[in-house]
Amino acid sequence: MSAAALLEIADVVTAYGRIEALKGVSLNVAAGTITCLLGPNGAGKTTLMLTVAGILRPKRGAIRFDGASIAGWLPDRVVARGVALVPENRLVFAQMSVRDNLLAGAYLRKDREAIFTDLERMYQRFPRLRERAQQHAGTLSGGEQQMLAVARALMSRPRLLLMDEPSLGLAPLVVGDIFRIIAGLKAEGTTVFLVEQNARVALDVADRFYLMEQGRVSFQGTPGELAQDEVIRRAYLGSVRRPHSA
Repeated sequence: MSAAALLEIADVVTAYGRIEALKGVSLNVAAGTITCLLGPNGAGKTTLMLTVAGILRPKRGAIRFDGASIAGWLPDRVVARGVALVPENRLVFAQMSVRDNLLAGAYLRKDREAIFTDLERMYQRFPRLRERAQQHAGTLSGGEQQMLAVARALMSRPRLLLMDEPSLGLAPLVVGDIFRIIAGLKAEGTTVFLVEQNARVALDVADRFYLMEQGRVSFQGTPGELAQDEVIRRAYLGSVRRPHSA
């Protein structure tokens, strides 16, 4: 395992029946960083997230988190180890209250007093969730549901947060709010691995990029290297701003 890697994925193959969605994917996520995975629809990005989270079982390959092999672990064991997933399309529990959604994120924890301390911390981080604590989650706006999905994942106290398309379907102002939250998580010490189609906004926060195409990694590099790649720039960035200093 690389000395700087919190998550290491090596030659992972995941299949749906006979169809291989991941065809030998290898990448590292360094501790204390934001790593962004780009790629067209159908490239295998969500499959990779679900495989790391334990929802899908890899056919072969290695997944190591903080030195421990977690390939094939059940999702609750992955969460207990310190990995939480914010899934695509939020997937909040629509008929449950905002408060109960948050408490569901801590379902493996036994430290009752600390759970309610963290609940208050989530309300401080996301004031709109406090205002809507007793509302059914299904009545929230898309942006509020995304905030709830992030807060729910944080209630497990993860060291690694997996985020699948956090900007999907959100208005530009809300996307800016979400990515400020992501940058804040990094500042607090949480490692973030995210799938994102909006490469322009990701360029402002990510430390490293990977590009997946047809189940394989076809590019890896820094924000500067990404912006200098002519093919990627045309496909994902258009007229690009100067990336942040890593």
